[in-house]
Amino acid sequence: MASLTSVFHSPTLISCSSSSSSFPSPSSTKCIVPTKTLSFQSSKRRGLLLNDKQFENGRTSLVLRSALDEISVVDPPPPESEDVNTELIASLKLKLLSAVSGLNRGLAASTDDLQKADAAAKELEAAGGPLDLSTELDKLQGRWRLLYSSAFSSRTLGGSRPGPPTGRLLPITLGQVFQRIDVLSKDFDNVVELELGAPWPLPPVEVTATLAHKFELIGSAKIKIIYEKTTVKTTGNLSQLPPLEIPRLPDALRPPSNPGSGDFEVTYLDNATRITRGDRGELRVFVIS
Repeated sequence: MASLTSVFHSPTLISCSSSSSSFPSPSSTKCIVPTKTLSFQSSKRRGLLLNDKQFENGRTSLVLRSALDEISVVDPPPPESEDVNTELIASLKLKLLSAVSGLNRGLAASTDDLQKADAAAKELEAAGGPLDLSTELDKLQGRWRLLYSSAFSSRTLGGSRPGPPTGRLLPITLGQVFQRIDVLSKDFDNVVELELGAPWPLPPVEVTATLAHKFELIGSAKIKIIYEKTTVKTTGNLSQLPPLEIPRLPDALRPPSNPGSGDFEVTYLDNATRITRGDRGELRVFVIS
């Protein structure tokens, strides 16, 4: 608190003569101004009522009151903790993206690469805090591009689930992988771009496989997906061909290793980046496309 009493610290003697009708005597009046008190002497004995105080005969002390007696001095607010957290998250996101870059979405990841990516993801997950998708489900909306999947280190397109191998056994080249999520219709599609080798001199065949699912929220941050069908569409020079639709197998014919559904937990989510961990331990990193 800052006080204004210093304005009145030095007493001052003032000579003045009264000409007001309230003080008809021409006698000299001396005004002494101490710290915050004025003293008046007058030959006229009068009574005044001011601020509920009675000022009566003879020498009277008048205590002045001011609305500016005290002034609060407010220090500038400290930097917002949100700003500090935003800078930390931006730094951790850059660290994670650096750890997974150049790994061909995980197909080229070594054991050391897997450990570095997992450690960087855990730091970002801890900084982001727990999620509640019941109030933030709209953040899932959009087309997300897969940057990294730890499951692809198994060198199969199925990851930790059965799937065709990549490499020389089959002339399949993995292109971009997307997840297309519609929070209103509950559509959850995995879109995979593939290049299929063909005998010389035929050019490779480019196709896009869309694995259609429905999803539901089964926890604060856990999502269950139910497979419906796969649609394969040629692109490039053969884009005029109609799509091929592969329906879901009946449950009786489905192998136990492929039940047609799965779940994963969203461990970090903002408007541009998403991290998920699958029911078989797969770490996946996505960015909005």
